[in-house]
Amino acid sequence: MPPTLAPAASRAIRVEHEYARCGALQYLAAWDVHLAEPLGRCEEHTAIAPFGRLVGDVMAQEPYASARRVFWVVDNGPSHRGESSIVRLETSYPNLRLIHCPVHSSWLNQAEVYFSVLQRKVLTPNDFTDLDAVERRVLDFQARYEEAARPFQWKFTKEDLRRLMERLREKEERALVPAA
Repeated sequence: MPPTLAPAASRAIRVEHEYARCGALQYLAAWDVHLAEPLGRCEEHTAIAPFGRLVGDVMAQEPYASARRVFWVVDNGPSHRGESSIVRLETSYPNLRLIHCPVHSSWLNQAEVYFSVLQRKVLTPNDFTDLDAVERRVLDFQARYEEAARPFQWKFTKEDLRRLMERLREKEERALVPAA
């Protein structure tokens, strides 16, 4: 099978259309919003146990181990969906609070934003020779991201939101008034 050819002057990347699947690797990560830092691990599968190992890794280290509360914002993936996941994790870690994002709103979860960056910068194109190469590249990127990333400085306040909502309400009311 011919190798993938990098893009060159006047030529796009060339990828062989036939390939051998080498399996899949799961990258599970938590995101510390205060430090802009991913905390991740690679696993063969995604399920309750691998997710539990990630949570255990994070919650065992400082500042999370001794924090009064640690909020985990999660999507509704099968390894952390529903009330049973809340009971399981909050029983194991009394300072942990599990928060589920609404369905179809992964953009609210900053770990998902990080996964999007990882996908674009590291995993595309998919030109890996084996799963070890994938794991090395993912974890190397995580380490580099930890060094370079800075916390997001929110500038949009509750007052800004109140004003925006008022403007939207007024615009909607104007649209409902029949033309004379």
